[in-house]
Amino acid sequence: MPLAHWSIPDADWPFVDTARSHLLLEASAPPSDSRTQLPEILLSALITRPHPVYAEARLTPQAFRLFRSSVEAHSRQHHDAGYYARALGYAPRTLSRAVQQATGRTAKAYIVERIVLEAKRLLAHARLTAARCADVLGFPDASNFSVFFRTATGMRPGASQATVAAE
Repeated sequence: MPLAHWSIPDADWPFVDTARSHLLLEASAPPSDSRTQLPEILLSALITRPHPVYAEARLTPQAFRLFRSSVEAHSRQHHDAGYYARALGYAPRTLSRAVQQATGRTAKAYIVERIVLEAKRLLAHARLTAARCADVLGFPDASNFSVFFRTATGMRPGASQATVAAE
């Protein structure tokens, strides 16, 4: 059976060498806790992510990076992809293509996913009511939010909250 090997671009070797040196340092340190798994975690990180973080930025379209940041900043107030296209100065189609290329989803689906994630967080951890969630997330009323949440998740907000509370 042939051995598996990586093909690492020359520009990435400084990152690999730094990770390898750190791993050796961690492995040679006297264990402070016999249950520590840090060397194994570092090795896993080195094996599964040979490309540095900057490589993702190089491969991700700028339009998507700007969109993602804008959604993080404004998803509580703006739920439509058209707003983000206008705000960022892109044609809606250009923005949609960038989001599709980066995520495999439409811009609208990305926004919905982000709002649902925030709604789940507010329901589970802040223990807000559906009406308060609707207000915080920029929905006109609790009914509108409940329909949105149920369409996106298949559950009513209260049922989602009860499920988390039961866990």
